[in-house]
Amino acid sequence: MKALNPVSIRPPFAAYAHGTEIPAHKRVVVTSGQLGIRADDSIPESSYEQALICFENIREILREGDMAPSDIAHISAYVTSREHMAGYMRARDEFLAGTGRVPSSTLLIVSGFTREEFKVEVEVMAAI
Repeated sequence: MKALNPVSIRPPFAAYAHGTEIPAHKRVVVTSGQLGIRADDSIPESSYEQALICFENIREILREGDMAPSDIAHISAYVTSREHMAGYMRARDEFLAGTGRVPSSTLLIVSGFTREEFKVEVEVMAAI
C-alpha cells in the first residue's frame, strides 16, 4: 500500500496519511466499529483504556483474517467529546508503532453510542 500525501495540500495534523492506495488484487478486511468493552462486559472509564480495547479487538479480528496492524489502510474513529481525542490518539499511535504504516484516518466527534459509558469506537479497513 502507498500513503498519499500531496505536497500541494496541508500536511496531516498527526500520524496519518491523507490517502492510501490499495493495489489491485489485494484481499480486504473491513471491521465493524469496535467499542471499549472487554469480553467480561467491563468498560473502563478512560477514553485511552477504551481505545486500547478497541485496538486489541481489531488486532484479533485482523489475526482471524490472517492480517496484522501493518496491513491497515484506513482507520475511522469516533469519540463523544474533544476531551477524548488525546486518549484515542495515544492508543492509536501505540497500536501503529513499529508497523511501518501511516494509514489514512478519519476522527469524528459524535453525540454518543448505544450505551452512555462508551466514549470511543474504532473501525478499520485492511488489505494484504
